[in-house]
Amino acid sequence: MGNSYAGQLKTTRFEEVLHNSIEASLRSNNLVPRPIFSQLYLEAEQQLEGRRSGSRADNEEEEEEGEGGLESNSPANPYQMHPPPEGCCTADGFCQAGKDLRLVSISNEHIDVPAGFLLVGAKSPSLPGHLLVCAVDKRFLPDDNGHNALLGFSGNCVGCGKKGFCYFTEFSNHINLKLTTQPKKQKHLKYYLVRNAHGTLTKGPLICWKGSEFRSRQASASTCSSSLFQPVENSGPLATFPSEPVPEANPSMVMGAQQAGPASDHPSLAAALGSSVFNGKDSPKHQQLVKSNLVALPRPSALGILPNSGPPKKRHKGWSPESPSATDGGYPQGGGNRAKYETAGMSCVPQVGLVGPASATFPVVASGEPVSVPDNLLKICKAKPVIFKGHGNFPYLCGNLNDVVVSPLLYTCYQNSQSISRAYEQYGASTIQPISEEMQLLLTVYYLVQLAADQVPLMEDLEQIFMRSWRESHLTEIRQYQQAPPQPFPPAPSTVAPVTSAQLPWLAGLAASSCNDSVHIIECTYSLAEGLSEMFRLLIEGKLTKTNYVVIICACRNSAIESCIAVTGKYQARILSESLLTPAEYQKEVNYELVTGKVDSLGAFFSTLCPEGDIDILLDKFYQENQGHISSSLAASSVTKPASLDVSGLPTCTSYNLEPHRIRPFQLAVAQKLLSHVCSIADSSTQNLDLGSFEKVDFLICIPPSEVTYQQTLFHVWHSGVLLELGLEKEHMTKQKVEQYVLKLDAEAQTKFKAFLQNSFQNPHTLFVLIHDHAHWDLVSSAVHNLYSQSDTSVGLVDRLLNCREVKEAPNIVTLHVTSFPYALQTQHTLISPYNEIHWPASYNNGVDLYHENKKYFGLSEFIESTLSGHSLPLLRYDSSFEAMVTALGKRFPRLHSAVIRTFVLVQHYAAAMMAVSGLSQMKNYTSVETLEITQNLINSSKQCPCGHGLMVLLRVPCSPLAAVAYERLSHVRERLALEEHFEIILGNPSSGITIGKHFVKQLKMWQKIDDAEWRPQTYLELEGLPCILIFSGMDPHGESLPRSLRYCDLRLINSSCLVRTALEQELGLAAYFVSNEVPLEKGTVNEALESDAEKLSSTDNEDEELVMEGSTSEKRSPMKRERSCSHDSASSSLSSKASSSALCGESSAQPVGPSQGEQARSPQPCGPSEEVTAPGDKQRLRVSQGSQSVISRHSPGLIPQPDSCLKTSQRSIQVSVTSSSSQLFSSGSSSSPTVPTSGTFIPQASQCSMTKACRQPPIVFLPKLVYDMVTSTDSSGLPKAASLLPSHSVMWASSFRPLLSKMMTSTEQSLYYRQWTVPRPSHMDYSNRSEGRMDRFHPRRLLLGGPPQIGKTGAYLQFLSILSRMLIRLTEVDVYDEEEININLREESDWHYLQLSDPWPDLELFKKMPFDYIIHDPKYEDASLICSHHQSIKSEDRGMVRKPEDLYVRRNTARMRLSKFAAYNTYHHCEQCHQYMGFHPRYQLYESTLHAFAFSYSMLGEEIQLHFIIPKSKEHHFVFSQPGGQLESMRLPLVTDKSHEYIKSPTFTPTTGRHEHGLFNLYHAMDGASHLHVLVVKEYEMAIYKKYWPNHIMLVLPSIFNSAGVGAAHFLIKELSYHNLELERNRQEELGIKPQDIWPFIVISDDSCVMWNMVDVDYAGERSREFAWSERNVSLKHIMQHIEASPNITHYALIGMRKWSSKTRTSEVREPFSRCHVHDFIILNVDLTQNVQYNQNRFTCDDVDFNLRVHSAGLLLCRFNRFSIMKKQIAVGGHRSFHITSKVSDNPVAIVPAQYICAPDSKHTFLAAPAQLLLEKFLQYHSHHFFPLSLKNYNHPVLSVDCYLNLGSQISVCYVSSRPHSLNISSSDLMFSGLLLYLCDSFVGASFLKKFHFLKGATLCVICQDRNSLRQTVVRLELEDEWQFRLRDEFQTANAKEDRPLFFLTGRHI
Repeated sequence: MGNSYAGQLKTTRFEEVLHNSIEASLRSNNLVPRPIFSQLYLEAEQQLEGRRSGSRADNEEEEEEGEGGLESNSPANPYQMHPPPEGCCTADGFCQAGKDLRLVSISNEHIDVPAGFLLVGAKSPSLPGHLLVCAVDKRFLPDDNGHNALLGFSGNCVGCGKKGFCYFTEFSNHINLKLTTQPKKQKHLKYYLVRNAHGTLTKGPLICWKGSEFRSRQASASTCSSSLFQPVENSGPLATFPSEPVPEANPSMVMGAQQAGPASDHPSLAAALGSSVFNGKDSPKHQQLVKSNLVALPRPSALGILPNSGPPKKRHKGWSPESPSATDGGYPQGGGNRAKYETAGMSCVPQVGLVGPASATFPVVASGEPVSVPDNLLKICKAKPVIFKGHGNFPYLCGNLNDVVVSPLLYTCYQNSQSISRAYEQYGASTIQPISEEMQLLLTVYYLVQLAADQVPLMEDLEQIFMRSWRESHLTEIRQYQQAPPQPFPPAPSTVAPVTSAQLPWLAGLAASSCNDSVHIIECTYSLAEGLSEMFRLLIEGKLTKTNYVVIICACRNSAIESCIAVTGKYQARILSESLLTPAEYQKEVNYELVTGKVDSLGAFFSTLCPEGDIDILLDKFYQENQGHISSSLAASSVTKPASLDVSGLPTCTSYNLEPHRIRPFQLAVAQKLLSHVCSIADSSTQNLDLGSFEKVDFLICIPPSEVTYQQTLFHVWHSGVLLELGLEKEHMTKQKVEQYVLKLDAEAQTKFKAFLQNSFQNPHTLFVLIHDHAHWDLVSSAVHNLYSQSDTSVGLVDRLLNCREVKEAPNIVTLHVTSFPYALQTQHTLISPYNEIHWPASYNNGVDLYHENKKYFGLSEFIESTLSGHSLPLLRYDSSFEAMVTALGKRFPRLHSAVIRTFVLVQHYAAAMMAVSGLSQMKNYTSVETLEITQNLINSSKQCPCGHGLMVLLRVPCSPLAAVAYERLSHVRERLALEEHFEIILGNPSSGITIGKHFVKQLKMWQKIDDAEWRPQTYLELEGLPCILIFSGMDPHGESLPRSLRYCDLRLINSSCLVRTALEQELGLAAYFVSNEVPLEKGTVNEALESDAEKLSSTDNEDEELVMEGSTSEKRSPMKRERSCSHDSASSSLSSKASSSALCGESSAQPVGPSQGEQARSPQPCGPSEEVTAPGDKQRLRVSQGSQSVISRHSPGLIPQPDSCLKTSQRSIQVSVTSSSSQLFSSGSSSSPTVPTSGTFIPQASQCSMTKACRQPPIVFLPKLVYDMVTSTDSSGLPKAASLLPSHSVMWASSFRPLLSKMMTSTEQSLYYRQWTVPRPSHMDYSNRSEGRMDRFHPRRLLLGGPPQIGKTGAYLQFLSILSRMLIRLTEVDVYDEEEININLREESDWHYLQLSDPWPDLELFKKMPFDYIIHDPKYEDASLICSHHQSIKSEDRGMVRKPEDLYVRRNTARMRLSKFAAYNTYHHCEQCHQYMGFHPRYQLYESTLHAFAFSYSMLGEEIQLHFIIPKSKEHHFVFSQPGGQLESMRLPLVTDKSHEYIKSPTFTPTTGRHEHGLFNLYHAMDGASHLHVLVVKEYEMAIYKKYWPNHIMLVLPSIFNSAGVGAAHFLIKELSYHNLELERNRQEELGIKPQDIWPFIVISDDSCVMWNMVDVDYAGERSREFAWSERNVSLKHIMQHIEASPNITHYALIGMRKWSSKTRTSEVREPFSRCHVHDFIILNVDLTQNVQYNQNRFTCDDVDFNLRVHSAGLLLCRFNRFSIMKKQIAVGGHRSFHITSKVSDNPVAIVPAQYICAPDSKHTFLAAPAQLLLEKFLQYHSHHFFPLSLKNYNHPVLSVDCYLNLGSQISVCYVSSRPHSLNISSSDLMFSGLLLYLCDSFVGASFLKKFHFLKGATLCVICQDRNSLRQTVVRLELEDEWQFRLRDEFQTANAKEDRPLFFLTGRHI
């Protein structure tokens, strides 16, 4: 076939035929299951061929069918356990009676075991480390051969003694196994328990279940008809394979196998069916499985669906871009690379100890002879082999156990892959079986074969292989079940032969034959023990030196295979064994090596490398030689420059500007998202957060115990101003004050947190926001805290504090978790609802920039993008020479942990690089190019800047002891090289602050203009511009931010073996950065003439190229490969030869040497101001204007800024022929460099400083090779490999049958993915949050904010606190109308005043003498017509300007007022006190209200009025019902004589429309809890919505004829109903002996916008003095009502009201306590006195003024209490706004102006859809001057208005007269009227009545009637034609249709 395997395959005719067959089947398109070889072998090869030809040869069929919805994302249906009985114990390890069953607890107790019973140990999934003791009848257990167990179960509980459990399900419930799968005895009864010599009960041998299971399966198999099987011959060339004779060593196959036909010769038939049970995991019900479809055995998976199936032809690195990358091999599946004790829950894995690196070396279930580990294994092998237990039993190991590591992770992986995902069982596909053990092992071998030499196996890869294999092998079956209902015997697919255990070793050997012995197969006959012994022998003999993996297979006994895999490759074994250590063990091991001096051998080795002896000797020699004249070289430049420049007054560096603290658009958007989530919690019906009850916001920020993070957070809080904004602190804040709000989670945290809880308890009206920053840190459950407590008190603290009961239950604490890595909080058991997650928004959506920012965030994805081939400057790199050295030393020192080796090598490299830069050129060969470049740029950076600004190098050393070693060593080298003044070395430790030298503190203070003598930098951000190496230690970063001067992020020492997504992303997050958007990041222009020179010079592929954003099309200068060449030496040598004058040019790329003069002359210079000079090895562009660039380029080469980037070659240095004057300073004696010319001032100084680049380029990151491969490789969907890792150490995958994450997933989708597919480990704080109900599991007041690292989450949540506080204040504030009373200067100038200023109530006799003030003073009537009385003389300038109708509501003045505790509320208010009042009380269900009809006749309407009451059950006591029948009879009224202070006597009626949400109907607080009767008066069509929002309020529903009526109708009906009710009550109570006049006659009619009530307190200076002081305060409505109701002679007043509140109230307004004038908005109406005075039911506006005038003219008293005032809330919806005047004809809403509201009768005018009365009132308000031209602004000649007040607009005044006999009217004898308005006049108006009034000549008349007929009759009846002239064209009507009953007008002129 033309491939590398040809020689191996074409040996016999059989193989040839077989291969032809496979090729044929591959080419066919049908779905016949393909033969095994095609899947395992050739297809992989073909894919490889496809890959090489550049195509993505994904398995198309897989793609096609995989799309068909097979990969169900829905979670597996868990086994539904019956809920335990009420009150029983449900604790793990105890039975339901509460007795302890754990073996550790009762091992020494006497247990009574009945005859015939045995004690066995049961495993509980929730207690992985424990066995539960049970007594089981031995008849139901298998015998020693695994046979003869009876079906069923019989057992007793040894705890409580309960006997006779006949079902294992029942028994498992009793002993609280809490299973998520179907309970089976085979699965959960694991061990016999035996007593040892001391009588203690201990774990005995494993219960051997397999024999009996096997028997039952075979028995059922034998009953099947052989016709189910295709004859073997049909399968073509494959027939040879399955018909091989069955080995005789298979005794258990004999029984009943022959009847089953030819296929039963297949040992794998049974093996495939039973495989899953052998390993103690669940599998489908086997009997059914076999009955329904024997042949649906799993087809072995096609390896073709793997990204790289099949071994490559050549073993070259990274042979496929999608190879499953080298990774930690930590197998995150089982142990998460950490806490191994959690993996011990597997049936065959004992508890693993926690001590020492080789802790996993205890025997895992042994069988047979122990295997001895050779003594000198590590010495010979140079690495500890890691042995992964596979299938079957694993033998004991004895002897030198320290030299091997045994892990159960692979076993776990196999087990997980065996459990079929329940997602597929919904198809009823019971025939679908798990992947067979043989298949698993074979796939594992294939996976290992195709791993490259520098790759490490990764458990996730293997799981995905199994998953795909299983899915592909069942595509047909699943599709069948999708299309048709499952049948008992579905048609069998064509036979495919499964792998048998006999063929397995041969196939595995065949697979491994191509890999040059990197995988070695050992086949054993009897047990794994012989294979292990053989492997150890080969290792000792050195025969496995090229072998990385040894696969040991024992495949003949009992037909159940046994296997294990040993990793013997030195590189792989080291990484895997180290990945099995927990972080604590890792630290312990490193400490141990440092303390015991094991590392000394490493130091000794390094000292032998240096040609001139020990490095230290070299350093001392250098130090002595240079001691005298250091200042002449390096020191001078950075130390003296700043001083000299400052003194001379020249501008210093302009690049250094600390950014002001401001909020970015993104942060504001996130803050608003947070706020809207909090509001949605409050708005939900669950009542979990009552925002309305909070007055202010308080907060506490919890952060990890890092001093720098602590100081950084304090800094953010201080500068955000949030404390001032929340009102928590005053102007002068101290640091101590700020510290109260930030809690470092360390040993002292508990006290501070208790104070916070106490504070929240004492302030229920403060909303406390508990912010848990860096929330992925320390998720350890407080339950397992004791495991750690010795080492670290802060472990488990988060759970103990933030998850305590007080926090969970406090209704005023909202918890906000903030993290960049939320994955561990997104599990199946999380406390945070998915609806309460807030994700940082994407900056672009469909290419649109959503939030314009001047900075672009550069995070992980952008770093990865920079490594792709379309980008010129890779920001992620690895150092191959460093890796090579580490690997070599790893082999030399196998006993040292690689972290130690890596640290020592890197420190050595840095030391050598510093020496090389300082002039010891011979040292350049002892460092790597990368390190040399970093060091060089670090030392040179400060000299390019006039102020000495430099760059920061971050050196990450996670292990603190190693960090200390690195710090000491580098500080020593720096001191010896006299570089102390050039850069600082800082040891960053989480537990301590920052310490830097005095010289650098002084520099920082100068740069940052700080005068404080005591100042020291406390955060890394304050190190901006300081040239330094920051050695950053601590196992995890804790959220520390780094300054913009960070140029290199050296992560070569991160623990690359512990790869989980969180750990990896958080390390890379250190480099996250904001890049300025203002500078375009395109590639620099380069001189093409020099390109060829550059190419000659460059032999590496890391040239310096400009950083390119996506979409840049500029071409690349030289090829950029993903892999880096290992040899940097050619570059060095060519450089050295070119520029030997410098000691530095060895391997340096970033510090080029200037070309010779000749080259400078030859090279064309860039000319013209638009071009750019690119600095050597630098991404910086230097822009020079005024065309002087070429001059500068030629004559002042020394001024081009120093290189600051991380590039490995000096290609650019020749391309741009300028260089730095300081480049020669490094060769100690060299003085050949030209001096700096004075013309340097031409170049902008900002460009010389490394800080200039800082804002334009992210830092460059160096990674370990392993991590680099992991981060940069992608899977088939383009998703970075790192994203598919286990998300966090503290969680595990719920199933290996999970779909892959895909590249297109949003944060929300990722969250849902993790919530479905991950579960917390037992040590995770959410682990216990699973027993609760599905919805209750989420905590209602818990939010999660996730966003990339360093993007500004702190600023966002502080902004959130600000806007939350503003919103709460806004919620407790209300806009109330704040308008001065109008027409004050027109007040009646009367001699009579109410002189008794201190009277609490009006004196009736005095009050009667007061004149009535006709003038309207309510500001809402500013546009209304003035009412004249005989006392006024009105000047036109007294009246305001006329306003447009729409301005009326827009321009009214309001004031924002804080709601008092006596306010009325709308439906949004919820608080504990008024729950019952509002009807949200459990006793009152929403539907518990009844509808009652109430009818009364009213003569004026001439018909009976039918009203409906809706009366809630809770309010029925206010009413009287007939007995029997329950008919509503009346509303109870109190007596005038009642003096109780418990209730309000007057019923309150509130007419309302359109304000079901916003109307202020909750009077509970306003009434101060007092009992009162409140009735909402609603229109019929709004009844349902009001009832929904106000279920506990009484509703009075108006008849449907009033649906379009105005407020007049409601007032009219309220008054009439109340009078009728008064009569009924008088009659009812008269029978009880009560006088009619004693029944309380008052009602309150209140607007629905009355929000608060105030009272004026007056302080008199002296008795009866007119001078007094007064103040206003908020009081309850109860207080006001009870005060008014207690007035003496109250029944003599008809109307009582109060003043409208205004902030500008004058003393004169409150001086007199009572006024006799108009009352509005909130009136107390005496329905008895006003019996004959009606509201006008037709009115829409001014009906209260009209009614006031009628009441006064009837001789009744109106009293306004001036010392009480009412505040009205501005409500923008409903009320008068609900009336819209629209056209009836056209659909388009054309604006209709008031002039169109009337028209000529019978005209073709557009009819309007509005009541006639509304049109009339609106027309008269705006256009009455058409009718009364003479009246316009003629205030002394008003319009005479008879019996009604209509608003004719503010320009016209009216005079109201009543035609009723004995009515009070003003004396009008001396008034000349300019018009007469007769509106629907009744019979009281007669011709003689009108004759009393005098009109001006030309005065106009307007008569308004219901129809044209009555219009004529009125004219005749009133003899109007005598004095008034009418014309036909003077008749009008309102613009209504006939059916809407228009009103008709007639106008005329006075003759």
